[in-house]
Amino acid sequence: MPTWIAASIFWITLIIMIVGLFGLIVPIFPGITVIWLAALGYGVVTGFTPLGWGLMAVITVLLILGVTIDNILMGARAHKEGAAWSSLGLGMLAGILGTLLFPPVGGFIAAPLVVLLMEYLRQRDISKALASLRGLAVGWGLSFVVRFFIGLIMIGVWLIWALN
Repeated sequence: MPTWIAASIFWITLIIMIVGLFGLIVPIFPGITVIWLAALGYGVVTGFTPLGWGLMAVITVLLILGVTIDNILMGARAHKEGAAWSSLGLGMLAGILGTLLFPPVGGFIAAPLVVLLMEYLRQRDISKALASLRGLAVGWGLSFVVRFFIGLIMIGVWLIWALN
């Protein structure tokens, strides 16, 4: 493969990964998955070496870890503050639909509003509903920090692969 093509593939992959990393700021955006898909695309286009297969496996484990921790932190913190799992599920659904219908901020607005509304309807106490919303917000913040760190590690692992 000519050097300019290899360099182009490298830079395009890195840019997509950086978009995925900073896309993590939007709670519903699947930035970790975007980073993983960029690494997979890189492997498909350039060919998987034994090192590439091994490091892609590490990137895949990090993807699974990031997605799992993301869901646990966001939901657990809100649940700890009193939110029902049904409210959180509806909030997640509203976040996905909001993102699809009104990108990029629709989900960011829809999810907390639905959780607040559902918790108010369930408990008939605005202070308890606001506590659930606050728990969701804290969970999102913690989740962002963890996902961002995992995303950085994924990109670092890919760089080891791409620069070898």
